[in-house]
Amino acid sequence: MCIRDSVSSMKEIAAVGHRVVHGAEDYKSSVLIDEKVLDCCKENIELAPLHNPANIMGIEACRKVMPDTPMVAVFDTAFHATMPDVAFLYGLPYDDYKQLRIRKYGFHGTSHMFVSQEAAKYLGRENDENLKVVTCHLGNGSSLSAVADGKCQDTSMGLSPLAGVPMGTRAGDIDTCVAQFIMNKYNMTADECLTMLNKKSGVLALSNGVSSDFRDLEAGANKGDEACQLALDKFCYEVRKYIGSY
Repeated sequence: MCIRDSVSSMKEIAAVGHRVVHGAEDYKSSVLIDEKVLDCCKENIELAPLHNPANIMGIEACRKVMPDTPMVAVFDTAFHATMPDVAFLYGLPYDDYKQLRIRKYGFHGTSHMFVSQEAAKYLGRENDENLKVVTCHLGNGSSLSAVADGKCQDTSMGLSPLAGVPMGTRAGDIDTCVAQFIMNKYNMTADECLTMLNKKSGVLALSNGVSSDFRDLEAGANKGDEACQLALDKFCYEVRKYIGSY
C-alpha cells in the first residue's frame, strides 16, 4: 500500500524503522540513525554487498522526505551477537577475524528474536532461564537458531546468508573446494561462481529448474515429479540435521 494512501501528511509519521541486514560487530542492538550509523552501514557493504546498498538507499530516501523524523536501524545481525566465540569463529587464521572481520554473523535476527519470545510466551516460560528453543525461519531464505534464555547460541547462516540449509536459490553449506572445482571447469570468476551459488542453486537446482517456490515443488511432487520430491527431501533432511545438532 502506498504511504500516501494511508496518511495525509508526512508529519503524521512519528518514526521510521529500517531493517539493515549487516551491522557486523559495530551494533548489537537497534539504534537511532545518525551520520555515524549511516557511515557504518556503508562500511559494511563489503560484508553484505547484495543487501546493505538497498537498505541504505531506503534510509537516504526517507531522510530526504522526512528530515526531522527519527529513524531507527534494526540490524538483522544484532540478535546473533550473543553467540560465543566457539560458535562464531571459523577454522582460519585468527588475524583474518581480527583484521578482516571474517566470522559467522547470522541473519534473520528480527525473526528469530520474535519467534523465540513468542514461543516463551506461548509456553508460559517468559522468565525461565532454563528455556531452550530452536527457531526455524524457513522458506526461500532459510535459517535456524539455537536460543537459550532468550539469547542466540548458534545459527545456521554465516559470514553471509549463503550458508546453512539449501534454500530457494542458495546452495547452503558446501565443501569450499566445490567452488574452486566449478570455477576451473567452467572458467568462472569468483563473482560468477558466487552468483551461481546464490541465485541458481538450492531447491531450484535440485528440482531441475522447476521452481524455487516450495508450493510449486509440493505440487510437482504430488504429481510424481521425482526431482521436486528430491528437492523437498534434501531440504527437510538438512533442517532436521540442524535441529538435531542444536
